[in-house]
Amino acid sequence: MSLLSLYDLSLLGRPDTPALEFDAGGVRRAFTFGDLEARSNRWAHLLAARGVAPGDLLAFCLPNRPAVIDLWIAAIKRGVILVPINVLYRGREIGHILADAAPRAVVTTADRVGDFAGLPVWDVDVVEAEAGTHPAERVAVRADAATPAALVYTSGTTGVAKGAVLTQGNFAANALALLAAWDITHADRYLAALPLFHVHGLGNGVQCWLASGCHMRLVERFEHDKAVGWFEEYRPTLFFGVPTMYVRLLETPAAQAQAIGARMRLFVSGSAPLPAQVLEAFAARFGHVILERYGMTETLMNVSNPLVGERRPGTVGLPLPMTAVRILDDGGAPVGTDETGELWVQGPNVCAGYWNRPEATAAAFVDGWFRTGDLGCRAADGYITLQGRRSDLIIAGGFNIYPREIEEVLTTLPGVREAAVVGVPDAVRGEVPVAYLVGQGIDTSAVEAALRAQVASFKVPRAFVVVDALPRTALGKVQKHLLPPVDTRR
Repeated sequence: MSLLSLYDLSLLGRPDTPALEFDAGGVRRAFTFGDLEARSNRWAHLLAARGVAPGDLLAFCLPNRPAVIDLWIAAIKRGVILVPINVLYRGREIGHILADAAPRAVVTTADRVGDFAGLPVWDVDVVEAEAGTHPAERVAVRADAATPAALVYTSGTTGVAKGAVLTQGNFAANALALLAAWDITHADRYLAALPLFHVHGLGNGVQCWLASGCHMRLVERFEHDKAVGWFEEYRPTLFFGVPTMYVRLLETPAAQAQAIGARMRLFVSGSAPLPAQVLEAFAARFGHVILERYGMTETLMNVSNPLVGERRPGTVGLPLPMTAVRILDDGGAPVGTDETGELWVQGPNVCAGYWNRPEATAAAFVDGWFRTGDLGCRAADGYITLQGRRSDLIIAGGFNIYPREIEEVLTTLPGVREAAVVGVPDAVRGEVPVAYLVGQGIDTSAVEAALRAQVASFKVPRAFVVVDALPRTALGKVQKHLLPPVDTRR
């Protein structure tokens, strides 16, 4: 099954049905599914006219806007592989992705053109206007479940970004599983505040919207001071968020929260652990128990608390309909009930491997099972609880932060001889990074400023602590758990 055949339930089957609305600069733009069919056809013709062939890679670095939807559907029709780039990334991060993926071009906004030297860069406004000059007749290439759709970059424990090859079948299977598990239908109204360069917003939100034919309101980014107004005006029934968003929503006055909750059908949380106290406080304020689930860039969704049944605080629930989950010890043997092991998953949602990295692919896949690197345990009734990662991954506000990447940059800065970055709990973002530095004459303000110029803002440590030495084992391994505590509140 090609992904387009799933979209056609809406694009061709509901041409006059309102599909999407988007506000920008006080102007609201609205589109039917028939409009999206025609617009994406024009974009598909544009890709062909600009020399982008089936199987080519095309990157985009864009905030949420209708052009991302047009480009996504057009790429599926043309068999083009899209490479989403986080809009918060800067030179170092962008440079690695472009060197590794070698896309034909990058679609971005006019103010970011200078960030993509060495490649053809397409100004999205110019491209959107040019697309309007092309015919609206459909152009589509033959595709199936094995056809690559996106190259989405994640990172391993070394901090070196790897591109996960996600196929049309991965996205289709994920959408079908979530529609069934969460009972998403054309009657839903989805408020989309997640970034579309991330698999949470693109792989879950957009796919469920197109497959179900529901209505979507797209906002450029989540803004907690505007969110209550969005909920009151748009009256959504469905919202996908990260824990940080739910923490902010807890600031909603009780009467407004209850009114919003009375109209909502489902709140979903993912991309970072949801603290049990947030789940309980949200239930008290909004009258809804948030549904927490677990997925990865490489696998999309794996596990979910049930729509009907107990949504257990602190757990991610049960395997989704088409996904199998094993919990194994270091020797590859199943662990017992409530015992900790590594989660291995298998299903049509799992990526085809890593781009140009056969060694990484071979290490991650064993006999058809994908090793997640996440630790967890399974209760007697099947509920799975995550217990951390084998790596030192930090998740801040839904974004992955790999300490080694930051440590490598820090040790290139004046005065810094050694660096260790750890995650510490944070009431709003779940975790935040803290850097411990060893060296002579370190100016922490200068270090922070230099780091901000090289990495995304969410990766910049909340605090910089100068220490005489890093605690190490006899073999020289840094014992991060022995580093002195620090107060990150500002």
